[in-house]
Amino acid sequence: MPIWNPWHGCRKISAGCQNCYVYRRDSSFGKDSSVVLKTGDFNLPLKRNRAGEYKLSGKETVYTCFTSDFFLEEADAWRAEAWQMILARSDLHFLIITKRIDRFRVNLPDDWGDGYDHVSVCCTVENQDRAVYRLPIFLAEPIKHKSIICEPLLESVNIFAYLSSAIEEVIVGGESGENARHCNYKWVLDIREQCRQKGVAFYFKQTGARFEKNGRLYIIPRRYQHAQAQKAGINYL
Repeated sequence: MPIWNPWHGCRKISAGCQNCYVYRRDSSFGKDSSVVLKTGDFNLPLKRNRAGEYKLSGKETVYTCFTSDFFLEEADAWRAEAWQMILARSDLHFLIITKRIDRFRVNLPDDWGDGYDHVSVCCTVENQDRAVYRLPIFLAEPIKHKSIICEPLLESVNIFAYLSSAIEEVIVGGESGENARHCNYKWVLDIREQCRQKGVAFYFKQTGARFEKNGRLYIIPRRYQHAQAQKAGINYL
């Protein structure tokens, strides 16, 4: 799973950011995650090995900007060049997850048109407030591959009105970490049913660290959270 982090650091902007994993990890090294800096891997898509071959081979999905947000204001000066590298590597598929879909058009390439075939954009919504704000913006943007990520899922969320053939998948997951807020299985199943009724793929990614089911709260270690979600057998394709 190749990861490309052209810059590192972010600012918290909504409830889903409260226990950000980047902040948790950086704090263990005494690092300030609110400081946004370009990384040494900024030009990773164009880097080559000694044989002259790209280090990132073709047809892979590149998880992009996972220690920041691709549309972060502090990265505006660098985004145009990042888009150029993405365009140059049309043999790869770039996956971008954002809480800042309202900044999608800032420094968008002139040749974007209705979107690049090899770019997927995922809009995250952690509660109903962010769903109502972000999803109408998301649906209106020219993006060929769109997915919704409800993670960390913090409450019951109704996204039924925003589901259509334009949405390729909805991904749901609880929150990880020592101070994780609980995720209720009823919320997960409700989103699954919304997806089923609209014929949109559904994927239960992880339970999170504090998972409530049938009135009982389970504390689940990190190493089991993905496996327990898969064990539920509720993915809808």
